[in-house]
Amino acid sequence: MFLRFPCVHRLVSDCMLTPAHNKRRVLLVKLSKSCTVRCNSDEGQTNPPHPGSEQASRQSLLSRRRRHLSPLERISSLLPQEVLSPEVEQLREQTRQEQDGDARRDFTQEKSEAGTVSKLEDLETHVASDAAEVPNTHEEDILPGESFLNFGELVIAEYRKKIRVEFRKMFQLEAGSRLQSSWGIILHDDIAGQPAGCFLKTSRGVSISIRRASLEDYVLYMKRGPAIAYPKDAANMLMMMDVAEGDCVLESGSGSGAMSLFLSRAVGSKGSVLSLEVRKDHHRRAILNYERWRKSWSLHRGQQWPDNVEFHNADLCTASPLLSGRAFNAIALDMIRPHLALPTVLPHLYPGAVCAVYLANITQVIDLLEGLRCRTLPVLCERIVEMPARDWLVAPALQKDGQFHTKQAPTPDEDETDRETEENTYDGGSPPFGSVPYIARPHPEQMSHTAFLVKLRKYRH
Repeated sequence: MFLRFPCVHRLVSDCMLTPAHNKRRVLLVKLSKSCTVRCNSDEGQTNPPHPGSEQASRQSLLSRRRRHLSPLERISSLLPQEVLSPEVEQLREQTRQEQDGDARRDFTQEKSEAGTVSKLEDLETHVASDAAEVPNTHEEDILPGESFLNFGELVIAEYRKKIRVEFRKMFQLEAGSRLQSSWGIILHDDIAGQPAGCFLKTSRGVSISIRRASLEDYVLYMKRGPAIAYPKDAANMLMMMDVAEGDCVLESGSGSGAMSLFLSRAVGSKGSVLSLEVRKDHHRRAILNYERWRKSWSLHRGQQWPDNVEFHNADLCTASPLLSGRAFNAIALDMIRPHLALPTVLPHLYPGAVCAVYLANITQVIDLLEGLRCRTLPVLCERIVEMPARDWLVAPALQKDGQFHTKQAPTPDEDETDRETEENTYDGGSPPFGSVPYIARPHPEQMSHTAFLVKLRKYRH
């Protein structure tokens, strides 16, 4: 019998190393006869665990990955703990640890895969549900003529951390699209229908302000080819030229279309703007930016933006046929060498009107003045100016814990007890007016130099 079961013979030999094991030799021989039958039957009689429980998943994984046991492992699993030798106990413990480790890894992997699938299926629902909960807008809070954000409008999304702008983006509302940022996602469908100037929460719970893009925002964030005329310079040029509704204005150097838009709004539906650009790519970009703004503005206002700008791809120095029979109330030049074009355009400018020139370098200003001197043109240089814009940071002084600092009035005549009582009157709420000190300093990010503006006025001999 022991010849047919060498593993049993080795187990019996191990057990005989101690006197206490000699009494159980007969038991080992009897168990060896039926070990194969009993082990096979035990494998198929495991009670099924409760379905849906964590234990059921673990045992199912164990059953799927269970390997065939050797005769030594089968016999040792049937014997009591005190009968086994240290070598057999070590072997059985090692096998149990391997099985538990495999089952634990498989169970963790199965749970992670199930969670991943669930997250992928519920992604859109999760993003939509985590969007900002905007308080209900009562009908009495809606002002007369107020309109809500619509698809197709240009919108500005902005996130400020304390007093610093961390994120700002201009985009067009489109159905099914989403606003993506480092602070989370907002669906365009959740933005449409909201009032302008609202705050919406991203998928990460960060509040971002949503508002309509103004003309200033648009010219700063629109797609551009060459450098634009910045709003501060365009506003000063409009003041120099004294542009009013119904005027006819000539512009040379359409660029990206920024100055064309400002002139279009200034002259209104009764006026007109003739804009010339020598480069074809800049000419196309100016037209696209102009039409895009008109479309967004009409969706907001419910009426069309005046189609009063006439774009031409031409050189002003050789554009006499385009100017023939026209007269202009003002001229805006954004050119590298404007002194070469002045003899062509000045005959079409009303006497006493202004030609405003936009120049990037002071050397260009010198060339312009030298050209006026050599040609003796009937214009007077009234002003050469640079328009700096200096931003400032002004904010209440805060302590490290976020509380407001409070002003401490000098009280040399009071005793220490009265002073402590006065300092402790602040309960952490909003301090009274005039009691909080402010910190004011220039903004670290300045626009610096943009251009020189030259004001030329035509006179009659």
